[in-house]
Amino acid sequence: MLQIVADENIPHLAEAFGEFGEVYSCPGRQITASTVEDADVLLVRSVTRVGADLLRASPVRFVGTATAGIDHVDTQWLLDRGIEFASAAGSNAESVAQYVAAALIEFRSRLGRPLRGSTIGIVGVGHCGSRVERIARALGMEPLLCDPPLARAPGSSARFNALDELRECDYLTLHVPLTMSGADRTEGLIDSEFLASMNPRAVVINAARGGVLDEDALVGALSAGKLSGAAIDAWIGEPSISLDTLRAATIATPHIAGYSIDGKLRGTQLIHEALARFLGREPAWSAFEVLPPVAVEIRLDAKPCDRASVLAGAIQGAYPIARDDAKLREIENLARGERASKFDRLRREYPQRREFHATRLTISESDEALRRAAAGLGFSVVKIRE
Repeated sequence: MLQIVADENIPHLAEAFGEFGEVYSCPGRQITASTVEDADVLLVRSVTRVGADLLRASPVRFVGTATAGIDHVDTQWLLDRGIEFASAAGSNAESVAQYVAAALIEFRSRLGRPLRGSTIGIVGVGHCGSRVERIARALGMEPLLCDPPLARAPGSSARFNALDELRECDYLTLHVPLTMSGADRTEGLIDSEFLASMNPRAVVINAARGGVLDEDALVGALSAGKLSGAAIDAWIGEPSISLDTLRAATIATPHIAGYSIDGKLRGTQLIHEALARFLGREPAWSAFEVLPPVAVEIRLDAKPCDRASVLAGAIQGAYPIARDDAKLREIENLARGERASKFDRLRREYPQRREFHATRLTISESDEALRRAAAGLGFSVVKIRE
């Protein structure tokens, strides 16, 4: 029987992987070389560093991460050792994009500025960034796209902008992996020089990885009034995050942008399917059987001049991001040694959050513009006759 070691934060472990072998789960930060000394399969999330130090003496032959990001995994080392690897690319992309939508609505309220007609620079236009583009258009914003690897790809259109061309945007949101070298290195991508040259009305959103954004430079820019605000979900040094950055951020959350239960279950399903393929078996578990299709139903009625407020209310109802901000700020009152464990606990005990498609909006068939915008945001939409 296969021995499977897994991060306890991967949902539905027993149901999804029990058919393959014996599942042992534990906190991801407690997975060590001794934990996997007899394991055949290792299933992780982003907090477990996977490479030679962890697996050198282990018989593990399959590693799966139930996350889209893979910077915690030494994929080259796994390849060299002939260890099969699978990730959950794209699994939480909709969740991250909806986090950005909720942050934008919160800034709309706090800054007293309409979103319609404003510009948003999207850095990284893969799984997450492409969905943010869709949401931005549904909110009436003008997206500017920056993705050098995609821009260089054969057949690429001229729709991409250089990073420097995003300095005048009203909003800047980051959706790139953390890479430490090469032509497309992203470590420190948004640095003091870039922040100093930005539009002072601008807001920065980092729901990518800590390290892509220079936090010291961000704190300086916010303190000096060079920026209007910042939403930080990904932090340098997690779980021991900077209190200076926390206090400076307008919105601060504990790396949960992709933590919708829908996204987590997609992650479980993708590595379940990958392990089944590796073992030459048919996948037998489906995330679609776990969640009900609709959680909330809301009827929307809006005059043309009120559509933005109506959509803002729907987004806030589906995901009240201020709740997550308030929870994280509680660590300011804790002793230094307790802050990191609180950060991890907020992630481990994160309440169930559904994606927008679980909210069904009933809209008059005469309001085509509102229906299109709501559908673009990801809501389930039903039209009715008045």
